[in-house]
Amino acid sequence: MPISPDQGSTGGGSAVTFTGTGLADATAVFFGTKSAAIRANTPTSVSVVLPSGAGVVDARCAHQGAPANRCPSTTSPPPAVLAVSPSSGPVAGGETVTLTGRGLYTATSVAFGATNVTPTVVPDSELTVVSPAHAAAVVSLAVTAQGGTDTASDPFRFVVPPTATGLSPLTGLPAGGTLVGITGTDLSTTTGVTFGGVPATFAVLSATQVAAIAPAHSLGAVSITVTTTGGSATAPGVFLYLLG
Repeated sequence: MPISPDQGSTGGGSAVTFTGTGLADATAVFFGTKSAAIRANTPTSVSVVLPSGAGVVDARCAHQGAPANRCPSTTSPPPAVLAVSPSSGPVAGGETVTLTGRGLYTATSVAFGATNVTPTVVPDSELTVVSPAHAAAVVSLAVTAQGGTDTASDPFRFVVPPTATGLSPLTGLPAGGTLVGITGTDLSTTTGVTFGGVPATFAVLSATQVAAIAPAHSLGAVSITVTTTGGSATAPGVFLYLLG
């Protein structure tokens, strides 16, 4: 006796139809321990409103004058990972990674390479997981759920902390606008540059160089800090805001 559809939102509310024979006198349908409201009966089908719930449950049909009998079990679809954000994190771990896709509500683990981590499922199409500590590497990212396992098309990169070894020029106007080159290592995943704590517009030129436009700032010396998905580094010396 087929069930269509064989899955639904954890919040319930969708229509589910059982087809078969002898269903005209069905008086109740249960998904696990929760009853579903019957919308319509015919001798060959019964339509109900799915109650809220989570995971894989048995469906049971109660008939007039008879106890509830087991109907076909609902089945979990295979998971599909469609997007990962962010796609990199520090070697120390601790990065919250969001995976979106389909069939994720029964996910039991996420593997970063060979390291398994337990995820938190938010809605049916999204889960979050905290990246583990891992040596610098590019690894596969796979989700295992009751319906199977799926590997994200894009890998996850574990990034070492950056270094900032120099900057040029060393001075600029308080109004901002000076183009400053910052050199270092492991700068390719730069997510932010600040001048004395003030965010600056920037562009990643290579793994060893970032260009930033100095923001407006009061007179005086400030530190320049570069933040990547692997951590943060402060350039040696200071950038000095001077009157022209």
